[in-house]
Amino acid sequence: MTASVIKLSPNASDHHIAQLAACAIALAVVEASIPSPIPGLKPGLANIVTLIALVRMGWQAAAWVSLLRILGASILLGGIFSPGFVMSLSGGITSLLVLALTQHLPKRWFGLVTCSMLAAVAHFAGQLIVARLWLIPHNGIVVLIPILSGMALLFGVVNGLIACRILRDATAIRSEESYSSTKNTKVTNTLQD
Repeated sequence: MTASVIKLSPNASDHHIAQLAACAIALAVVEASIPSPIPGLKPGLANIVTLIALVRMGWQAAAWVSLLRILGASILLGGIFSPGFVMSLSGGITSLLVLALTQHLPKRWFGLVTCSMLAAVAHFAGQLIVARLWLIPHNGIVVLIPILSGMALLFGVVNGLIACRILRDATAIRSEESYSSTKNTKVTNTLQD
C-alpha cells in the first residue's frame, strides 16, 4: 500500500484569515478572564475581528475567522465539546447567518454598527435557544431576555464602533503610507534627473 501525500498551498488570503483568527482567539482568551455578573455575559471583543474580516475580506472569511476562533478558544480554555462550546458555536452560527443576510441590505442605512447589533442579538438568541432546549428546560429563563438582549444591543453598538474606528484608522495609515511612498518616489526621480 502506498502512502498518499496531500500538499496544501495556502495563499495570502489564507494567511490573513489565520492572522485574524489568531487575534480573535487571543481576545477571546483575554475576555474569558474578565469576571462577569451573569454567567456567560461577555462583551464579545473577538467579534470585532470578525467584523473587520467581514468588511475587508467578505462573509466567507468572516465565517472562517469566527468558527476558528470558537474552536481555538475552546481548545485553549479546555472547554472543547463542553456545554460552553455548544453555546458559543450556536451563537456564532446564528450571528454568521444574520451577517450573511445583512450583506444584502442597503449599505446606506445598514452600516457596520447596525450589522454588529443584529449579529449580537442573533448570537444571544442562538445561545438562548440552546440553553432553553438543552441546558435549562424551564420557562424561567425567559426572565433574562430583557437584560441579556439589552446587553447584546449595547455590546453590539460598542463593538461595531470599535471596528469602524479600527478600519478608519487603518485606512488613514494606508493612505499616509501610500502618500509618503509616492512622495519618496518623486524625490528620487527628481534627484536622478
